[in-house]
Amino acid sequence: MADNRTMAQMLQAPIEGYEDAIVIPPINANNFELKQPLINLVQSNKFTGRQDPHNHLRFFNKVTSTFRHPEVPNTSVKLLLFPFSLDGEARDWLDKEPPRSILTWDDLVSKFINQFFPPSKTTYLRNKITNFFQEPNETFNEAWERFKGLLRQCPHHGFSELHQLDTFYNSLNSNDQDALDSAAGGNFLDKMPQEGLAIIESKSKVRYSRSRASDSRVSTDAPLSNSSPSNNSFDMQQIAASLEDKMTIKMKQMMNEMKALVVTTPAPVKAVEE
Repeated sequence: MADNRTMAQMLQAPIEGYEDAIVIPPINANNFELKQPLINLVQSNKFTGRQDPHNHLRFFNKVTSTFRHPEVPNTSVKLLLFPFSLDGEARDWLDKEPPRSILTWDDLVSKFINQFFPPSKTTYLRNKITNFFQEPNETFNEAWERFKGLLRQCPHHGFSELHQLDTFYNSLNSNDQDALDSAAGGNFLDKMPQEGLAIIESKSKVRYSRSRASDSRVSTDAPLSNSSPSNNSFDMQQIAASLEDKMTIKMKQMMNEMKALVVTTPAPVKAVEE
């Protein structure tokens, strides 16, 4: 077919290739509109390419789940809103994707994760989970929170709940292993996975509350615990003197406040006769 355009028309910039990478399915719903407050909420936590992509998807899914329309699938809403949640390097990535190359929400999630969470990072975190161990000065609660953090950073780690509990139990020091066995009434690994998880969570919470109470007591009793037996009486005298001074100051303050509240009644004036 002959091209009847003039040379000037042929030299003009093409108008093709400006379509977005994300294809939005047709929406045939009445009164459908994305409200500005919802867009603002999505934009309040923009992903720039430097943060954890899994955490960004969790936040985005939580926000978009608040929007409901009987005639519009939630995946269509996500496809419409997701570009608003990107900025910087992440926005450049989406703009460079081929036009009409992302057809579904699953396509978008797959490309997003593989771009900002490459397979090398997955391998690195899987190795850290497999080779996890409790550090020498790490409490049980701290070790458990750190282990859960690794699992959360790599939600596609592929380890079963049994593998996770077995790895964590064998990473503990002997004292914490004995404590888990005692809480389980025998061998901890003889319990069902759900029971074992409940025991670990319960022990973690108890240890955390006790450690906080212990820290507060240590900070309060620090002057006494550091003193030698020969200096105990001298320290007690200092503490008593300090308390006496504080009580004296407090009593003076109370007396001044009471004096300020006293209302002086003027004396009656006798009438003067001429």
